[in-house]
Amino acid sequence: MNEVEELRALMDADRWIDRVSSQRSHLPEIAELTAVEAELRSLVKALGQAQSAQEPVRTAYEEARDEAARLATRASDLEAKLNSSMANARDLSAIQQELTHVLELVATVEDRELNLLVELEPLNQLINDIKRQAQPAAARRQELQGLIGELQASLDEEILALRGDRAARAQALSPALLARYDHALARSGVSGAAHVDQGRCDGCRIALAPLDVDRWKALVDTFMDCPECGRLLLP
Repeated sequence: MNEVEELRALMDADRWIDRVSSQRSHLPEIAELTAVEAELRSLVKALGQAQSAQEPVRTAYEEARDEAARLATRASDLEAKLNSSMANARDLSAIQQELTHVLELVATVEDRELNLLVELEPLNQLINDIKRQAQPAAARRQELQGLIGELQASLDEEILALRGDRAARAQALSPALLARYDHALARSGVSGAAHVDQGRCDGCRIALAPLDVDRWKALVDTFMDCPECGRLLLP
């Protein structure tokens, strides 16, 4: 294998490593995971807003419920006292008046409790709907995370094998040529060499000047650098 073929083999190895590395970073599952996570963030925000709206209503409802229970107990105690009391008429009248007042309070508080319950029910339903909607998205996120991990692990193995092959191909080059290639690779990325395709460097896609094309064609035992990106131009 001559230097041109050896350099082309190294260039191809680096380009394959770049392709697989790019594939690893741009899996369609990653794009889907991004969309699913955006949906979940939106649902979490909606859930927080719904819970914020629910909290004062729920607290007021529980307070009204507890107050209604307390007043009902007091009314029951007064009724029992009224039915069993041997007190005089004046005391009985006072008990009856308090009982009447407590029963009025019970009716008022129960009305408030009912109104709060009516207000609370759609808020509870909204929270349950958001949680129900989030369940499949959360399950899909977990599934995608596992799938992405498996795919990337497989691609990591492929990249490791490609890098091993790349190292072997690099050793085939002379130290001086490898140094030029690696310098160009560090400057341009992806690969340190490129083909000339219809007068353009296929690395940076910039058209070569006519004089540069003529100079490139005239070279025999060395390689010309692309004037734009610095890659070694292959015949």
